[in-house]
Amino acid sequence: MPAAPSAAARPDRRHEVALAARDTVGVGMGYLPLGAAFGVLLATSGLAWWWAPVFSVLIYAGSMEFLAIGLVTGGVGLAQVAATTFFVNFRHVFYGLSFPLLKIRSALGRLYGVHALTDEAYALLATKPQQGLTGTRVLATQVICHLYWLTGSTAGALLGARLGLDAEGLGFALTALFVVLTIDAFRAAPDLPTLLVALACAALALVVAPGSMLVIALTAFVLVLIARFALGTRRRAAPAATGEHHLATAPAEPGTRPVRDGGARPREDQDA
Repeated sequence: MPAAPSAAARPDRRHEVALAARDTVGVGMGYLPLGAAFGVLLATSGLAWWWAPVFSVLIYAGSMEFLAIGLVTGGVGLAQVAATTFFVNFRHVFYGLSFPLLKIRSALGRLYGVHALTDEAYALLATKPQQGLTGTRVLATQVICHLYWLTGSTAGALLGARLGLDAEGLGFALTALFVVLTIDAFRAAPDLPTLLVALACAALALVVAPGSMLVIALTAFVLVLIARFALGTRRRAAPAATGEHHLATAPAEPGTRPVRDGGARPREDQDA
C-alpha cells in the first residue's frame, strides 16, 4: 500500500482558506451592495425581511432571486416559475463543463458545489491552474461568496424594512462586477480570439433574439469552440499523417528495395 502523505506534504487548509478569502475580495465588493439592493427591493415589495436569507440560502442565483420577488408577489404558477428559472440559469449547463468540481472529494461538498456554482465563483476558479487547485480552496471560495451575498441581502432587507430605502440604480453593481471579472479572467489567460468570438456571439444573439439573448449566445459560443477545437485537432494530426506517408513511400537507396514499413533491405540477388 502506498504510504499516506506526510503532514508537510498535505496542503494547509488554513492557507487554502486564506487564499480563497483573498481571491473573493472583489466579489464581496460587488455582492454586498448588490445583495443589499436585492434585500431592499424584497422589503419594499411587501415581503417580510426574513425572506431575504431564505431566498439567499435556497435559491442563491442573483438574477433569479430578483425575478423571484415578482414571481412570488404576482402569484405565478409553478410551470412558469420552472420555465423562467430554466432559461435564466441555462448558462450553468456550460459552466459545469470546465468547473473544477472533481477537486472536492466529499459527496456533500460536491452537492453544495453544484448549488453554489455562480457566475462569480466560476470566473474565479475556472481560470486558475488546475494542478494547484484543491477541494478546500474551491469550497472555501464558494462558501465565502455565499456569505457575502447572504450578509448583503439580509442587511438590505432589514434596512429597507425599517428605513424605507429605494433600490433604484443599485442593480448596475452586477454589470460592473461582470466587467471586472471578465478583465481579470483575460489577464489570467489572455486569449484575444476567444474574447472576440464571445463578443460576436453576444452581439449576434442580441440582434437576432433579444429576449433569449443569453441562451442563444452561449449555445453559439460553445458550438464555435467545439468547431475550433476539432479544426485544431485535425491540423495537428495532418503533419503527423503526412510525415508517415512520406516515410512509407520514400525512395530506397541504390542496391536496396523498398518495403511497406518505410525501411529498406538489401537485394537478395545482389552478390557484390
